[in-house]
Amino acid sequence: MTATAAAPGARITHEQLRINGLRIHAQICGEGEPLLLFSGVWGEVGLWDGLLPHLPGFRTIAFDPPGIGRSQMPVFPLTMPALVRVGTAVLDDLGIESAHVLGASFGGAVAQQMAIWHPDRVRRLVLVSTSFGGFAKPGKISAFWHFVHPLSYHPPRLERVAGSMFGGRLRKEPELVRTMHIRRPTNALAAMYRLAPLFGWTSLPWLWAIRHPTLVIAGDDDPVTPLVNHRIIAALVPRARLHIAWGGGHLVLLDSAPEIAPVITGFLRGDRPAPGAPAGLRAVS
Repeated sequence: MTATAAAPGARITHEQLRINGLRIHAQICGEGEPLLLFSGVWGEVGLWDGLLPHLPGFRTIAFDPPGIGRSQMPVFPLTMPALVRVGTAVLDDLGIESAHVLGASFGGAVAQQMAIWHPDRVRRLVLVSTSFGGFAKPGKISAFWHFVHPLSYHPPRLERVAGSMFGGRLRKEPELVRTMHIRRPTNALAAMYRLAPLFGWTSLPWLWAIRHPTLVIAGDDDPVTPLVNHRIIAALVPRARLHIAWGGGHLVLLDSAPEIAPVITGFLRGDRPAPGAPAGLRAVS
């Protein structure tokens, strides 16, 4: 176990867990109600660094997915239910019966599956810049091309393509991407294994079964997961509400953490929308 400073009064600890026969690198930060974080498709725990200081009062649990970062690569690609089992096993290893769950992008798919398969492990659910998989409106081809092209993640090129790749604030301030720890998997096989759970997966027929209070966060300038998909999720999940970040892109959670994090923490604490705000819809500039 190692520890590093996160923010005044908070500590980050790093642990190597043994989960389902795999070595999984986990990161725990802060004190309070547990909040399990499911990262994007290539997301390592470092991707959360800019968000953690804005989540006071919560004990965040993040981990490198199998085959990503410092977590061991599985022998065979994992299915979506298997990825959920990794998340629940991380909670088990830490002695946590249930937690709030936040999933961003790819992680939002895993979070939806966890809420459907293991509803007793989830308190409140936050879905950011995500999709319900099959039958969803696809993103822009140009963004997808940058997303899967290995050269896109070389630092000079990443800054050049960040705007068209992720949209939102990065169109005008692409230099922000330097601080986000965005890395592609170390090899093509790891990338294929990571993407494999998405093929043939959809939560669309089962969204009605998610009974948890749910916050759906989307930018209206997201070239990867278009806003209409978030509207559908919020409409079909019985206790969901939609927060649109006007001008936000796919990485709005990271590039605008000071504005988005209070929306999340307020929701997790059970705060009601501000008086005068339209029901189920709030926005930030």
